[in-house]
Amino acid sequence: MSNTAVISAPADKGKLKSKDRPKMSALKKKKIATNVFISIVRFILLFGLCFMIIQPILNKISVSFMTEGDLYDPVVINIPAHFTTENYQLAVKLMSYKQAFKNSMITSLTIGLLQVAVCTLVGYGFARYEFPLKSFWFGCVLLMIIIPPQIMSTSLYLHFKFFDVMGLSRLLTGNTINLRGSVLPYYMMSAGCMGLKNGLYIYLIRQFFRNIPKELEEAAYVDGAGTLKTFIIIMLPDAKPILTSCFLFAFVWQWTDGFYSRMFLGNLKLVSTSLSSIADDLSTYIASQTGVQSTVSTAYSNCILSTGTLLIILPLIILYLFAQKGFVESLSSTGIKM
Repeated sequence: MSNTAVISAPADKGKLKSKDRPKMSALKKKKIATNVFISIVRFILLFGLCFMIIQPILNKISVSFMTEGDLYDPVVINIPAHFTTENYQLAVKLMSYKQAFKNSMITSLTIGLLQVAVCTLVGYGFARYEFPLKSFWFGCVLLMIIIPPQIMSTSLYLHFKFFDVMGLSRLLTGNTINLRGSVLPYYMMSAGCMGLKNGLYIYLIRQFFRNIPKELEEAAYVDGAGTLKTFIIIMLPDAKPILTSCFLFAFVWQWTDGFYSRMFLGNLKLVSTSLSSIADDLSTYIASQTGVQSTVSTAYSNCILSTGTLLIILPLIILYLFAQKGFVESLSSTGIKM
């Protein structure tokens, strides 16, 4: 009796397994179907988002190579019937592109480097050191991210229009100093972490340094390295990805900025401000070429504007192609840790 029971037990167990196999197979098929459905939905959403971003750029590229006649031809939609590069030549001339490109490159490069250098020191301090009112000052950093700069435009205008340091200029000369129209106010704001998007750079760098183990610094201290040497030799090389991303952000936003550029750099020809008067300049240019004062059509004016826009973003695309590896690496290594 006992032998029969022992022998029949595995047989019963095998029968249960064979009965469960169809159920397991059905669950597996259902899981596969669910994953396929999710993949299809994800693809549609990503394709739609990418199309919304890329389609306007492709449209501008198409229009930039069209002649004025193609703009009014209902048959021509996306592919130019008469391919031309005259729009680029005209946009370069109206924008004074060579001079504007040079000024924008120097300004964006120097301000970007200055902002990253200063924000790195501040972000490292928030990540590693304790000091009075630390939470309050970090809250001020978050306010810099939330509050748009347009709210402070009046105070910034008055401050640099009548600039004075503790009343010394008024005491010595009897007058204040007008710094508007020069690059000095922008460099001063960037050096004080009040430049364009500086609050965001401080936050990103702070988050990155908080994710680096403190044991690395402690090991350096044991080996005799000081605070500054540890920061330069140990921490900065590890922070290369996030510093690359912050520099890319600073360069791109400065390159395309119109608010601060018009407020402080109004006398300097930049690519970000060269499009504002292109319609008036186009009318003047056509009148000088034809000898007849006439109104430029909206379609042709938009064509030249589209061409100028492409000339502005082309250097940024090239820059991203060379720096995309460090940019993607920083996004994957920077976490949110409060």
